[in-house]
Amino acid sequence: MKFELQCQRCAACCRWPGEVRLTNGEVAQLAAFLGLSEEDFIETYTRLRKDRRGLALKARPDHSCIFLEGNLCLVQAVKPQQCKDFPNRWLNLLWGEVPLEVMQRDYPMLFACSAFKDFLKCQSVKRDT
Repeated sequence: MKFELQCQRCAACCRWPGEVRLTNGEVAQLAAFLGLSEEDFIETYTRLRKDRRGLALKARPDHSCIFLEGNLCLVQAVKPQQCKDFPNRWLNLLWGEVPLEVMQRDYPMLFACSAFKDFLKCQSVKRDT
């Protein structure tokens, strides 16, 4: 069974430490959206990934995304695929394969996500009926 949760724009995933990896195409899209050259975008908004195999978005000192303002994504229209895939990619990979306790320990941002919380409530109701 494949899950498709609708993002509630709670921004929980945008406040969590992590690495938003960027493809070359995403760099170009983000730069164009912001009206910057790719070089200026890279200098201002990216860093070398931990594995040194490409670029990732910089984070703020509190670990939130550099493009998060309040609960709004400043680049929503062109946000990276990794952001678009949350929480569905994680849920589809983990649900039924990994115990809930392990998911909570290893993926706490999933449990902060409004859409996932709603999903868990729904699953609880289904088990009770």
